[in-house]
Amino acid sequence: MKIAGLDIGGATTDLAVVEFSASADIKNVRVDNEYLPIWMEKENLGNVIKNMLGSDFHDLDAIGVSMTAELADAYATKKEGVLDIVKRIRELTSIPMGFVGQNGIMGHHEVLEKPLDVAAANWIATVPLAAMISPDCILIDTGSTTTDIIPIRDGQECAQGRSDLERLATGELVYTGLLRTNVATLVDRMPLRDIWVRVASELFAITADIHIILGNIEEREYSCPTPDGSGESRTECMQRMARVVCSDLDVLAEEEVEGLASYVYQKQLERITEALLEVAESNDLEEVVVTGLGMDLVGREAANLLGLKVTGMNELLTREECISAPAVGTALLMEEFLRSKSFNENI
Repeated sequence: MKIAGLDIGGATTDLAVVEFSASADIKNVRVDNEYLPIWMEKENLGNVIKNMLGSDFHDLDAIGVSMTAELADAYATKKEGVLDIVKRIRELTSIPMGFVGQNGIMGHHEVLEKPLDVAAANWIATVPLAAMISPDCILIDTGSTTTDIIPIRDGQECAQGRSDLERLATGELVYTGLLRTNVATLVDRMPLRDIWVRVASELFAITADIHIILGNIEEREYSCPTPDGSGESRTECMQRMARVVCSDLDVLAEEEVEGLASYVYQKQLERITEALLEVAESNDLEEVVVTGLGMDLVGREAANLLGLKVTGMNELLTREECISAPAVGTALLMEEFLRSKSFNENI
């Protein structure tokens, strides 16, 4: 059996094509991702998916879908977003299709009745992967834009929040990621030349810029558009960082810009660490499983700051697969769903 798992994000669409043996063992996994800003290019979703699937498209036995893109401001409501995304994907093929909801895979008719149950539920798909590593842990999944911090007890998620709104309140969702976070949302002032300087609340620089400046990522990993439309070189990233304090590289020395970037990184980690501590204390958990684009730079570092035991999901998946962990998990949930008594003609 060959199943595609799709994780439709607001900025990036992730794919995992998983081949299973007759005994449900995983034979092969292929992952891919494509930058697709739903708020501007939702009409291209179908074509992007078909292109990523390539030759696998006609060999698929089923497709599983998780999503967070319903929050994109192309939609007036999350319900509208869910229904539009579901419609666009179902137009691609008539093969069995399921959608990750808050309690597992849902069929099409169930989604039509309860569309908000699948809104931002992609974290549900990643939990079983983390539970394979540790049945009692906190999953930290840091992507380009957000970080999920999900408590797991006895192999099952035990999150206090269900919706994004609720999880923002509990610390289980933090809106900061490795690449796309506006620097001005992380700091309101920064230390420079022995004084504190307030920042410009403009989209001058993003976290991808600070991580390039600090050598944490390479240019090829800067996979989203730059704020000013220029390149991803270290010099260009430094130019953007200087603008955050209304300056430029004629005024600021390289080491001063590096200092600004280091401070922003510190504040990003503090934000994750604060939320992680809240989740750890409220659930009495001391082990962390990290995955996603920022698994080491954000998740692992935050856990280390709190002295928690940390395991990377790369002990189970490849590092490339970790970046698309929700898509991999979605494919696994869909395969399990097809083998279960939940399968029926209405999916």
